[in-house]
Amino acid sequence: MRALYFGTYDASYPRNAQVISCLRSAGVEVVERRVPVWGRHNWRLGLGQLARVARAERVLARTTHTEADVLIVGYPGHFDIPAARRVAAGRPLVFNPLVSLHDTLVTDRRRFGRRSPAAGMLRQVDRIAFGKPDLVVADTEEHARFYTESLGVPRERLGVAFVGAEDAIFRPGWQPPVAFHALHVGKLIPLHGLDTILEAAKLAPEIPFRIVGDGQLEGLLDSAAANVDHSRWLDYTLLPAAYRAAGCALGIFGTGAKAGRVIPNKVFQALACGAAVVTGDTPAARELLTDGRDALLVPPGDPEALAAAIRRLAASPNLATEVGEAGRRTYERRASEVVLGEQWRELLERVIAAR
Repeated sequence: MRALYFGTYDASYPRNAQVISCLRSAGVEVVERRVPVWGRHNWRLGLGQLARVARAERVLARTTHTEADVLIVGYPGHFDIPAARRVAAGRPLVFNPLVSLHDTLVTDRRRFGRRSPAAGMLRQVDRIAFGKPDLVVADTEEHARFYTESLGVPRERLGVAFVGAEDAIFRPGWQPPVAFHALHVGKLIPLHGLDTILEAAKLAPEIPFRIVGDGQLEGLLDSAAANVDHSRWLDYTLLPAAYRAAGCALGIFGTGAKAGRVIPNKVFQALACGAAVVTGDTPAARELLTDGRDALLVPPGDPEALAAAIRRLAASPNLATEVGEAGRRTYERRASEVVLGEQWRELLERVIAAR
């Protein structure tokens, strides 16, 4: 089988890199056709960025590569679907969206007002992006349900495959650290619940917290407690060592609807490294994790519960070891590249056969 991974997708984003890697590990030949326009700071969607997107779509539409059995549009490829449909020329088209743009930028991050022209544009882009492909692959069952209920995607045109992590980079090796600290890695967006993490740090002043990342809510760190250390970012290849050196890894604790539908990269990466994970107790998290066995799950938006869970792990290296080892076993069974590669291959075979 040969798949063309297509669009303006962000090649550095873990969802794209992981899908390409696990497909190749499953024996799928993946070729790439990409015109880069996105990055960490290109989501304001001003006129300049929209012009760059329009130019990229014209270039993509002229693609003449037609030897692939299936075409996959990577994240964020929401604007790419019309060009992708033309290039597919009757071959199956699969969309790997990760998120709805309207849900992310309007509802969750509140970059645009609900009645703004930008919100209307994003709603229309979502309608086309989710309505045209032969298959849309969601990252959780909860997200698949949202795509059906809010975007009208028929359930038979939906597949589900967890985000996972890149096995070649995120490997086990966690050991109880000499000096315990809680690690959070992320973009500092509302979904992640940075306010809850910082309040938990104030409630547990004896425990160091390490925050790695920048983004929309970075200003909250100006009033962080003295036990919070912040660095704006780490080279991606250094993240595994950071997880393995932490006493525990923190997931997401936002209270918005989207937070209940996703399991983010950081959770899979920490599980793959064998670190004990503490994250919000949400419907999506429960698709993968069991509280007290392979993670500690706490109510979203509850800093007291988060502080208590971190203190439990800090006080018991044995508990942190047991949770981390069980988390790694869950990762191997449910979200490793071997498992997800077979799932993705089966999804592609299904859509090819249907065509």
